[in-house]
Amino acid sequence: MAAYLDFEKPVAELEAKVEDLKALSERQDSPPIGEELTKLEAKAAKALADLYSSLTPWQKTQVARHPQRPHCLDFIRELIEDFTPLAGDRSFADDEAMIAGLGRFRGQSVALLGQEKGSDTETRIKHNFGMVKPEGYRKAVRIMELADRFGLPVLSFVDTAGAFPGVEAEERGQAEAIARATEAALILGVPNVAVVIGEGGSGGALGIAACNVVLMMEHAIYTVASPEASASILWRDSQRAQDAATSMKITAQDLLKFGIIDGIVPEPVGGAHRDPAAAIAAVGDAIERALTQFGGVSPEKVRSLREEKFLGIGRRA
Repeated sequence: MAAYLDFEKPVAELEAKVEDLKALSERQDSPPIGEELTKLEAKAAKALADLYSSLTPWQKTQVARHPQRPHCLDFIRELIEDFTPLAGDRSFADDEAMIAGLGRFRGQSVALLGQEKGSDTETRIKHNFGMVKPEGYRKAVRIMELADRFGLPVLSFVDTAGAFPGVEAEERGQAEAIARATEAALILGVPNVAVVIGEGGSGGALGIAACNVVLMMEHAIYTVASPEASASILWRDSQRAQDAATSMKITAQDLLKFGIIDGIVPEPVGGAHRDPAAAIAAVGDAIERALTQFGGVSPEKVRSLREEKFLGIGRRA
């Protein structure tokens, strides 16, 4: 069953009428309503396209958080063959919010990292809603070092509201763990590609997103802090999250303009949750194009290109 966001109410009403007409047309005693049904379907499709052509930053935030949006494991399931998960940081524990492993992407061996939010109550609790703890970032460092040793490109699927802020995470060195992961990503001699598939929240995202190529899905967000947290900091009122989202320039379109990201992956009309297969395929194509740029490029050059990319942010006219 489709889950509609608050701002989608006009579309929801039209699509409900379409479903009612379809049910009516299937009855044996139904009058011919094919023409009316076609017109109503076209009207609903146009309303959806018009709505999604001009989403506000806060509306994009809601879409990025949609419960039916494809998550990290969905992308791995569809894009990666022979995925072998690797667990643990060899120091404390395994963090299931951070997915890590090896596999094959369109015939090429790769290392994989990603934050998994979960898709129902059970899996959300299991994966801690995608909020990674220090051991998750240390696991990511271990996988990146493994990839560097064996010459495997690293793919990162970013989807987190932020790193886990609990006391135990701070006690185990959350900030240091994120910094180490960011450093590991920056010094890799193999190309790395990050895709923000939902939320890219603060340092929790950056720990696996300091990459040669950073892509965002069309309705994803990437931000220094969540709109709610930013509103609390700026105005001491989390209810002003919509104002914060508008002011912070968190959309893919804004960030591409500022040179923070390198490309936008288009989503199906109505968001990735309406056609996950098409959305995932589009991400796969974008990753393939990104990796093609680094064919035959030396490790020194890969590092140099990444360094130039990040040092140039904010300095370009």
